[in-house]
Amino acid sequence: MKLLNFTIIKLTSCLIIGVLIGYFYEVPVQFNLYLLGVLIAILFASYIISKNQFIKTIWFGVITFMTMISVGIWTVTSHNQKHNSTHYSHFITTENDSLKTITFRIKEVLKSGPYYNKYIIDILKSDNDAVSGKSILNIQKDSTQNNIKVDAIFMTKAIFKEVNPPLNPGQFNYKSYLEKQHIHHQLFVNKDVILKLKNKQRTLFGVANDIRDHINLKLEKYAFKPDELAVINALLLGQRQNISEEVYSSYKNAGAIHILAISGLHIGILLIILTTLFKPMERLKYGLFIKTILLVIILWSFAIIAGLSASVTRAVTMFSIVAIGMHLKRPTNIYNTLAISIFVILLFKPLFLFDVGFQLSYMAVFAIVSIDPHLYKLWKPKYWFLRTYWHTLTITISAQLGIIPISLYYFHQFPGLFFLSNLLIIPFLGLILGLGILVIILAVTNSLPIFLANILGSSIDIMNSIVGWVAQQQAFLFKDIPFSFLYVIVAYLFIISLVRFLLKRNYLRFSLLCITILLIQVSLIYTSLNGPDNEFLIFHKSRFSLLGNVHKNNIISSDDFDSITKSNNKIIRDYVVANNINCSQKDRLRSIYVLGNKKLLVIDSLGVFNVKTFKPDYVLLRTSPKINLNRLIDSIHPSIIIADGSNYKSYVERWKLTCIKTKTPFHATNEKGAFIIDY
Repeated sequence: MKLLNFTIIKLTSCLIIGVLIGYFYEVPVQFNLYLLGVLIAILFASYIISKNQFIKTIWFGVITFMTMISVGIWTVTSHNQKHNSTHYSHFITTENDSLKTITFRIKEVLKSGPYYNKYIIDILKSDNDAVSGKSILNIQKDSTQNNIKVDAIFMTKAIFKEVNPPLNPGQFNYKSYLEKQHIHHQLFVNKDVILKLKNKQRTLFGVANDIRDHINLKLEKYAFKPDELAVINALLLGQRQNISEEVYSSYKNAGAIHILAISGLHIGILLIILTTLFKPMERLKYGLFIKTILLVIILWSFAIIAGLSASVTRAVTMFSIVAIGMHLKRPTNIYNTLAISIFVILLFKPLFLFDVGFQLSYMAVFAIVSIDPHLYKLWKPKYWFLRTYWHTLTITISAQLGIIPISLYYFHQFPGLFFLSNLLIIPFLGLILGLGILVIILAVTNSLPIFLANILGSSIDIMNSIVGWVAQQQAFLFKDIPFSFLYVIVAYLFIISLVRFLLKRNYLRFSLLCITILLIQVSLIYTSLNGPDNEFLIFHKSRFSLLGNVHKNNIISSDDFDSITKSNNKIIRDYVVANNINCSQKDRLRSIYVLGNKKLLVIDSLGVFNVKTFKPDYVLLRTSPKINLNRLIDSIHPSIIIADGSNYKSYVERWKLTCIKTKTPFHATNEKGAFIIDY
């Protein structure tokens, strides 16, 4: 563990621990400030004492690390906008159903959904109160909708709606995803109920958006296909909203999705180009200093134009440190550079730690710098062509070793031909990026030759075709792989111990490798023993019924789906993957289910039931049966009544009121999510 000998790595590790504590545990703001102040005072005093002592103690280091952990906690609490007294959430009712007059500014344009155009907005006023905070704005699509610009200010009357958690187990938690961006509510409006206000104030994000729009306006004059223009925006402007689902899926299934996200590769190429262009400045008296300042300014200007995503911020921060190190003419340790960039980013954006792109970026870079030099030494080709492809392959393999556990945890799939798509694309990506930058500069200055635009368009079209062909090899795409967070930990332990053993074979490293293999076996056994067993689920599916009966790591599902819904439904698949279930079977819907010593009665649209000799514990109402619920409750006294997503909402509301009057527990899956019966 020689890496821990570097002070900045220790401090960054403590900062990360503090961010984790601050996120998972609600630490009072005042308490954390007092604690941080006391620790800083003790740190200063211990520094003065230790400076005058001949015998050094560990206490100064311990207090330093405790202070840095406290700083990590403080960064999380201080960035939590809900702790601000002016946050809009303090001005809305707990019932979350009051109509408010809301003034807001457009902060970011998101990818549109099937029914709504989506935006991130800054809330400026709630009724007459000046407030702060972010929210999601959903504007219903219509044929006359104009594009809404960043920085535009609007007024509307709407209800702040909380973002609902997933209604079914195993589904993506959109609520948690937005909370990590300090977004807790969303608004749903029509275009005709928003009023645009005059606004002369501009933000950096608004200026950046205008620059992107201006570039796209210039590029639209040329014969770029929609997919080509979308990829240009992704590669050079950091905007992926307009990439079609087909192209995005192709890159994802081919293991080349990182190409569409501006990362270290893109920024590194940009830095090389800029360093070459500004090299003559070094002949001036302060040329190296001016060159460094220009490099950092241009890199961060590019980051702002690209939207300051986690991957862009990480890459620009790291290469800014590299550029400064070049100015100081000091050899920089890459691990120190990575640690410094993490440290700086988490100080300003602590919840980036939970961003998938941030995690993948750093794990990929860390794996490349740790593993690639050793892989590359295994073979030294004589010819440049072979050396280029061999190095591309070793970098690709190294990066995949770094991101496989995280990738499997979040996406549950592994593209077996990732090396092929990278070998075919990466060597030429630098040329495409360089050509793209040149095309944008010439287009903005109205001096772009058509043949140059055609070359860029054709290059991107060829790249899309290659990726599409690789993605079509479905036999090499392994999907629906169950992978828990426990698996992530043991997988990284195994990769680290394996690499260390291969680099230097000795008894200690072999023993550690054997221990990690044992840990993998233990985690597999633990997961299988702690999976769901004897569990009956009533899932939520709008307009349909979906039931699942889990027994001995096997699920039997029943539904009334039509053919289209059946082919597109992912609810059972998500549940199976999330819970590591081995087998999934189909069965027909039944009217009675005996679940151990519990009984479930299912009443469908026919409304026919006979309970003279059958006293159910649970009653499921599906497909809007026309029944007298009062009479049903009086006759069988069920423990709870469940209404799934196949019922009309008006029926569900009426049943809910009836259950409140009779004091009978009621569960509507459209409000409370799937209902689970353990038996």
